[in-house]
Amino acid sequence: MNAVESNRYTDAWHQMGDIVRPSNTPPRAIVMVSAHWYIGASAMTAMDRPRTIHDFYGFPQELFDVEYPCAGDPALVDEVTELVAPIWIGKDHDQWGIDHGTWSVLRHAFPNADVPVVQLAINYQQPLDAHFRLATALAPLAERGVVLAGSGNIVHNLGILDTTRQDEGADWARRFNEAAIEILTTDPSRIVELDRHPDYSHAVPTPDHFLPAVYFAGFAAALGTTAEVLVDGYQYGSLSMTSLLAGSSSASLSPRAECDSSLD
Repeated sequence: MNAVESNRYTDAWHQMGDIVRPSNTPPRAIVMVSAHWYIGASAMTAMDRPRTIHDFYGFPQELFDVEYPCAGDPALVDEVTELVAPIWIGKDHDQWGIDHGTWSVLRHAFPNADVPVVQLAINYQQPLDAHFRLATALAPLAERGVVLAGSGNIVHNLGILDTTRQDEGADWARRFNEAAIEILTTDPSRIVELDRHPDYSHAVPTPDHFLPAVYFAGFAAALGTTAEVLVDGYQYGSLSMTSLLAGSSSASLSPRAECDSSLD
């Protein structure tokens, strides 16, 4: 619902869009890792005009009416496949598009949809460190004007939501989220240690929502930068809403990387 609401989280995403648009110059493109393209292979969207996917049910019609008409960037996909070789990445020309993990954030950060977007699928067959290594291989994109963004939640356990705790986090959720923030703001290369945290199984019952932060960490670590928190918070006891940005918060941010948390 944050896609169509205005609150402190969406304000932070709008701020991220301003930061990565120095002197009103948009980035060349955005590579987005969304929790919602979680498949058994590595792939990227490679169509000229990715469709807006409404990959949910039971929500108000207002959400289903949202369209995010950004361009794709097939040439960038070719560039990435060469950059990360011998890691294989497939090219999706017609199966996926821009899912709600992507457009729910980008319609605030880049409301005019004037920056090309490609999604990078999360391969569920790969371990945590393999995702980190792939992210480090993508680091040269920063010098080519490309933003890497991740959309998920560092803490995401829908099975134990407590609707009486609308803006609160359980103790275990706070412990894990704060441990992740400490790593991302000091030494992102340590992100792969979090699977040994005592609260990992509660915070990350499935890895799909956590792995976008691993890509963010790998990208930042390879560029020798750390993250800063733009906004923090919790919802329903078992969701964290932390959003971070790599590098300085000045308008001349370089290198460029984002990690967004979206409630979905």
